[in-house]
Amino acid sequence: MKAIRTITTVTALVVAGASAAFAQSATQTVTFAIDPINQISVAGAPSLNITTASAGSAPTTVTSSVGSWAVTTNQTGAKVTASIASAMPTGVTLSATLGAPSGATSAGAKPLGTTAVDLVSGISKLNASGLALSYQLDATAAAGVVASTSRVVTFTITGGV
Repeated sequence: MKAIRTITTVTALVVAGASAAFAQSATQTVTFAIDPINQISVAGAPSLNITTASAGSAPTTVTSSVGSWAVTTNQTGAKVTASIASAMPTGVTLSATLGAPSGATSAGAKPLGTTAVDLVSGISKLNASGLALSYQLDATAAAGVVASTSRVVTFTITGGV
């Protein structure tokens, strides 16, 4: 009985040793990269309508702060510009203001035209949402009456490094 137990124990040790002797491993190299990411979005439906003026003064400026914007960038020194595809009517100015995310700088209200203007600069490695977006509409008396029309504002984020 003792001999059988010894043979069983020795057999178990030989089998366990044989399993360890046949152990195998493999390696694999994983290559990865993160491309430049510069994303911007806007929300809201702003509507501006000049309806009043004080006697002797230009029509009353109106503003709309119903919009917001969001940004994600993994670069440093990114900036946001804005433009419109076609010029505003004579005597009418549409301006935009973007609130700056942490660490960036807003240029304040800038008149929009067919050439892009800088609205926010110094955006670095962040994601932020719910940032302030407002529009301002100014007109001179020379603008006359302008029927309801619209302009598409194109916001562009360009990355730094």
